[in-house]
Amino acid sequence: MVSERLTRAAVAERALCLADAEGLEAVTIRRLAQVLGVTPMALYWHFKNKDELLLGIADHALSAVKATRDPSDPWQAQLRAMVEALVRVIREHPCLTALLQVVDKHQAASFARATNDALALLGQAGFGLRESFWVASYLLQGAVGLVASEPDRCPASLTGPEAAEWRRQRRLTMEKLSPDEFPMVVAFARTLEDAPDLERYYDLGIDLLLAGVEGVAKRNG
Repeated sequence: MVSERLTRAAVAERALCLADAEGLEAVTIRRLAQVLGVTPMALYWHFKNKDELLLGIADHALSAVKATRDPSDPWQAQLRAMVEALVRVIREHPCLTALLQVVDKHQAASFARATNDALALLGQAGFGLRESFWVASYLLQGAVGLVASEPDRCPASLTGPEAAEWRRQRRLTMEKLSPDEFPMVVAFARTLEDAPDLERYYDLGIDLLLAGVEGVAKRNG
């Protein structure tokens, strides 16, 4: 049977690729069946409807977000590893910035496991369970926000020269501001001539997220 050969993970992976390429609105049972070359009934074996399919995509994508398990690693290192993994997954799959806002994440086994890991680590940091959940939610939203707010995020369809022109137009728009009223903004505009160092951007963003958590933990301790 096709449903036996086409695993749940394989269906979720193809749906994830489709969502990344064309957006969540393109992900339907019928469209995915066309992409896979099967009948919709073959997919209903794994996912009964679009809601289940979207949840399956999230569960599949988040399976890489895990805490390291070496008991010698301090909670700070394990928590950073989780946040770095989360950011990496969201960067690799742009659809997740929207998907994680529309699905009931806690029904996804991988998300529940990651949440459980985070709560355990934050408990080691001295946070109570309720506070730990709030902190974990803050880190999730921070990771999503980092990717969604990536600097100079031009349309992925643009070629190299087109992306350079997109940046140039953005720079010119900002440079039209009054240098007397907005001298720092105008000065910043000149930095847009070159593509940003995205790895530095993400390192800084993760540093800021975790510095807040570590600072509060130290204060509470």
